[in-house]
Amino acid sequence: MSLSRNRWISLSVVAGLAIGASTAAFAHVDVGVNIGVPGIAVAPAVVEAPPPPPVYVQPAPVYAPPPPAVVIAPGWYGDRYYDGRRYWERREWERHHDEWRDARGPHRDWHDNDWHDNGWHGHGHDH
Repeated sequence: MSLSRNRWISLSVVAGLAIGASTAAFAHVDVGVNIGVPGIAVAPAVVEAPPPPPVYVQPAPVYAPPPPAVVIAPGWYGDRYYDGRRYWERREWERHHDEWRDARGPHRDWHDNDWHDNGWHGHGHDH
């Protein structure tokens, strides 16, 4: 029995060495230098399309405030009177309006005649 036992042990040792030796036999270092030609690349055919038509955009509206209103009201401006049509010098204006004043009489206007209240209040000239 001992022979068969020794025999089994020796066979297992030989089998283990054989397995270890086979993996060591395949261990190697690979060094490769490859100078290759690139592969053939085929691109799709070039298709030239006409450029897109130009796009015309209406410019944005420009808003400006209206110019300021200039109003010159009738009245005296310094030593001149403006009646809506022209400027009058004081002497010129008085001479022009003397005719109008003379047509009504000396210093007579509607206040002097008391016609505006028809004497209703009885105030006379002291209002």
